[in-house]
Amino acid sequence: MPLKNILIKYWGYNSFRPLQEEIINSVLQGNDTLALLPTGGGKSVCFQVPALAMDGICIVITPLIALMKDQVEALNKKGIKALAVYSGMHKNEIDIALDNCAYGDVKFLYLSPERLTTDLFRTRLHKMNVNLLAVDEAHCISQWGYDFRPPYLKIAEIREFIPKVPILALTATATPEVVKDIQKQLHFAKENVFQKSYERKNLTYAVLFEEDKLNRILRMLEKVKGTSIIYARNRRKTKEVADFLIRNKIPADFYHAGLEQKIRDAKQEAWMHDKKRVMVATNAFGMGIDKANVRMVIHLDLPESIEAYFQEAGRAGRDEQQSWAILLYNKSDLLDSETMLNNSFPTIEEIKNTYLALGNYYQLAIGSGKDISFDFDIINFSNQYNFKPLVVFNCLKFLEKEGYIIPTEAVYQSSKAHILLNKDELYRFQVENKSQDGFIKLLLRSYGGILNDFVKINESELSVRAKVTKDVIVQSLEKLNKMQVLTYLPQKKLPQIIFAIERMDMKDFTLSKEHYQDRKNDAIKRIEAVRKYVTSTNKCRSSMLLDYFGEKESTRCGKCDVCMERNKLELSDYEFEFVLNQIKPLLLQKACALEEVITTVKDAGEDMVIKVIQWLFDNDKITYDENNLLKWHS
Repeated sequence: MPLKNILIKYWGYNSFRPLQEEIINSVLQGNDTLALLPTGGGKSVCFQVPALAMDGICIVITPLIALMKDQVEALNKKGIKALAVYSGMHKNEIDIALDNCAYGDVKFLYLSPERLTTDLFRTRLHKMNVNLLAVDEAHCISQWGYDFRPPYLKIAEIREFIPKVPILALTATATPEVVKDIQKQLHFAKENVFQKSYERKNLTYAVLFEEDKLNRILRMLEKVKGTSIIYARNRRKTKEVADFLIRNKIPADFYHAGLEQKIRDAKQEAWMHDKKRVMVATNAFGMGIDKANVRMVIHLDLPESIEAYFQEAGRAGRDEQQSWAILLYNKSDLLDSETMLNNSFPTIEEIKNTYLALGNYYQLAIGSGKDISFDFDIINFSNQYNFKPLVVFNCLKFLEKEGYIIPTEAVYQSSKAHILLNKDELYRFQVENKSQDGFIKLLLRSYGGILNDFVKINESELSVRAKVTKDVIVQSLEKLNKMQVLTYLPQKKLPQIIFAIERMDMKDFTLSKEHYQDRKNDAIKRIEAVRKYVTSTNKCRSSMLLDYFGEKESTRCGKCDVCMERNKLELSDYEFEFVLNQIKPLLLQKACALEEVITTVKDAGEDMVIKVIQWLFDNDKITYDENNLLKWHS
């Protein structure tokens, strides 16, 4: 089927977005390809369309379980068979899923990166007709990337099992250094990058110094109508801000990872359908959300990196209509960024103690635990070992980056069950165990596919049908599970901890001071880039962001807060730069009197020079020294 026919049939679009078709053709020609498309640029179409155009199955690597589940559900609704395998699933569940990929007609297998190294997956991989290996969030493979994940380094290993299969790496944010590293780590046959400019002409960036942030938000929401997202750093603040907006008659809600999945889904659904105008959220909100008409994204706190900010701000204006990305800050935010940086680097001793406590918490013997997934309650764990939860959280992040463990986000998983016996075996069991016959018949009537695969079950619904309590249903399921008639997987709400390698003896546990310091230096560099972006008053916001991602020749946007101040000068960009390029070298060399500066500048009127000098004063670029001479300030 021609590519455009696939696009029309499954997505309803008549044409591809910029670069999508070129990326797809590169993949179809068998080329390893790196696609850099901004948030909302249609990355998933770039691997889903070519995979549908070829025989076989596409393997998609992604670290985000919630996003993985959303995409699988969306594909299945389109009539495209897709499955997901990730940590926390039961071995039997994974076994059936991989069998379906090897012997069935599944088109997409979504896989979390840590599953790549398991014997179970590698054995089945030989039997799969793989047509494409897609790596989403590809920046995670680079130690220079802002969200490095060690399991991504294992992706290249499976290429030897599928040597003729091209790889498509996709990301929304990568610096030039990371772009090169992604291709190196994935063993690209040759460099091959398709990059759409990061420039968003319809998106106006602004950074505003503000002590009274809440009332400033109200004023902004009055001016900018339509849907908005407000990002806050902590969960408590999301509720406080949402309550404040509601009191001021703005339909708002709050969202964070600590809420039950059903509640999160309901909140997201209400916002998506414009029943709530504003969502106040932590950065847990936004991944995979495709809402085109978000008019404004506001950040109440400093983001952790330019990459994270760019991705979150980029959720505004995907419909190409005028939109705004506003960052509010004050002096205490700048001080807090120092504290946050220090908190995010616990001591090496604290990291070691956390690892030791984890092994004891789960009663793991030395040399055991690899690939096993455990429920993890950070408060319970912290209380048991007298640790501070924030320290534990940051120790876990460090242990993840060092490849010892894999923490996963809290993902609500419904209860599931799968009958292990075939029809004849089950019939004999029912005859021999009359007390279980009625309950088994209830299961078969309620869930048609339970003999073939794991199905979602609802204990409360079963209790109503059976006219017994939910506890009785759970006990019956647990009994049949123990008798190996079925596998019962109770509902999960907690995050998971997976041991990426066997539990180590502490004498073998290594964490070099040099490696630790390298990570800290990298974090300092990131937060300094954020602080520079926030405090700079002389360079266009859009140009600063583009420059960070390697686009050095961008022109100023003309509408951000910095450009609006420049516009008041009534000078063209050429005139301003012409004067500035004469003033700056002079004042960097020596302090000068105002008259000397004016007379030194050639081919520009005195009025023009004074306007530029005044702007430089207002933006703290020049100042007077003790002799009342002008000097360059920064």
